[in-house]
Amino acid sequence: MKKHLYIISFLTLLQPGHLFYAQEKPVVEMAQDDLGDVKDAFQEFFFEALKQKAIENHQKAIDALVQSLALKSDEPVVYLELGKNYNALSKYSQAAVYLEKGRKAAPKNEGMLEELYTTYFQSKEYDKALPVVKDLARLNPAFSEDLVNLYIQNEQYDAALALLDSLDLKKGSSTYRESLRRQVYARTNNVEAQISDLEENIEEDPQNEQDYLNLIFVYSENGQVEKAFETAKELLEMNPDSQLVHLALYKFYITENESEEAVNSMRILLESDQIDEVTKYQALNDFLLYVTETPSLEADLIQLVEVFSEKENNKKVYKQLGTFFMEKGNEELALNYFKNALEHEKDDFGLFRDVIKLEAEARNFEEVNRLAQKGLEIFPTQAWLFLMTGTANNALNEFKQAEEALLTGIDYLIDDPQTEKEFQKQLAIAYQGQNKTEKAEEALDKAKNLEN
Repeated sequence: MKKHLYIISFLTLLQPGHLFYAQEKPVVEMAQDDLGDVKDAFQEFFFEALKQKAIENHQKAIDALVQSLALKSDEPVVYLELGKNYNALSKYSQAAVYLEKGRKAAPKNEGMLEELYTTYFQSKEYDKALPVVKDLARLNPAFSEDLVNLYIQNEQYDAALALLDSLDLKKGSSTYRESLRRQVYARTNNVEAQISDLEENIEEDPQNEQDYLNLIFVYSENGQVEKAFETAKELLEMNPDSQLVHLALYKFYITENESEEAVNSMRILLESDQIDEVTKYQALNDFLLYVTETPSLEADLIQLVEVFSEKENNKKVYKQLGTFFMEKGNEELALNYFKNALEHEKDDFGLFRDVIKLEAEARNFEEVNRLAQKGLEIFPTQAWLFLMTGTANNALNEFKQAEEALLTGIDYLIDDPQTEKEFQKQLAIAYQGQNKTEKAEEALDKAKNLEN
């Protein structure tokens, strides 16, 4: 069963990978046995309701479900379906009435609880949603972060922080949970009290790594960078094997331009099993920005990218880094990353296009021809690949092969005058190379007409 993850409206995250409330609602499947030994009339009304819901006639579905309920009032699935249809009509109070009855009849039905959670969250009745999600989290730990969010909505900040600490301890650091913690601190707006409490906790239990991490976070969020750095070093002294502390240390080392220490911290956090993939990628992006100002670290960056891609089995990072360096004007490094990405994503036409364009700009036309031919094995109707094959062959004085590729590819063009103009220009070169002067002039005329 997929979970819903509800986020308060002002929360924004930079990375992709967090799933918000727009996720598809879970489907509660029902076997025939779910209906028990029921009368034909009940089944007729019930399945009529399912049919009407499927075509989004929710009021008609409700009417049929009410008829079903009149015939048999002890079926939780009818209450669930009524709740779904009322929710679809944004009639949350009516949905809640039926779903609460269903919850009473089937208190451990995850689908029922999830739909009731939807109801209360959509109607902003967070106090009523809280006990529902507590039940859900007991059945499915995936709802624990939703529970944190509801603690925040209900201003139960101590409970929210306690659950966050517990989740961090079990699962390791998470960018999303850090954002939830940030919300708690922003809402309480009592920084000195937070710092005092955390310092007391550390004094009472100096082996508790999470208290150090929380204190580093509070200091950092409130601009007390030096104190945050000092706390991080205290944690490292207390626990030299700490991995999570490097989430803070690498930022300090970058700020202080301590490149060797920054590289070391990056390597530790990228190899860690306690840190999630999204957070690692954000750290890698921070380091990448640092490398653009410190080119001497490019070799270290390449090694760190390899560590990340192997550890997380994430080869797409090569394409993202290629795009970054392309935008920064470092075409040589961009080409290197794109070619690495292409080795792992051979069915990505965009990658073929990027690599071929960069090879063409570098006038590596034999490589352009090879890559275009390889691309055509996967994308046999991509006109642009035929254009680049023709362009490469013209540059290599293989005019006959260029003509054949261009005439084949132009047939795949549909309403693309700009590309057609390029085809005609290359055809003119191919014809001229074969001393077909008349055809060359004809192709140039077509190119001029397309330009106009």
